[in-house]
Amino acid sequence: MKEAFRYLNNAKQVLKSAPVEDGTYTDIKPVREACGIAYLAILMAIDDHLLKRGMSKKELPRSVDAYRKALRRYLAVYDGKLLREFEALYEALHIAGYYRGNLYLVDMIKDALKAAKAFIEKIG
Repeated sequence: MKEAFRYLNNAKQVLKSAPVEDGTYTDIKPVREACGIAYLAILMAIDDHLLKRGMSKKELPRSVDAYRKALRRYLAVYDGKLLREFEALYEALHIAGYYRGNLYLVDMIKDALKAAKAFIEKIG
């Protein structure tokens, strides 16, 4: 989990370099970068949990669908809530934030990073 939090903190540091005007990031490149790093932090946290549950590094998920299956199988304790959170974070951070570059409001990015931190803490 330590590494996941290190990545999450790195994402926050990257955002500090992004200029803000009226609650909006005016340079999308560091925002996309930060979203990508934050999403990687989530994946690292899941990987860490799976390794602690006995999965080998070779067996770790390699696609978003494989992560979904792993969450259903190994983290079903949360009654599907964790999977819904993962889906929301995947859509916000990876798809909208990193891939498409559609997130640029400061409050939205901060909320997504807080949600990522909460997700990591839950599975840690």
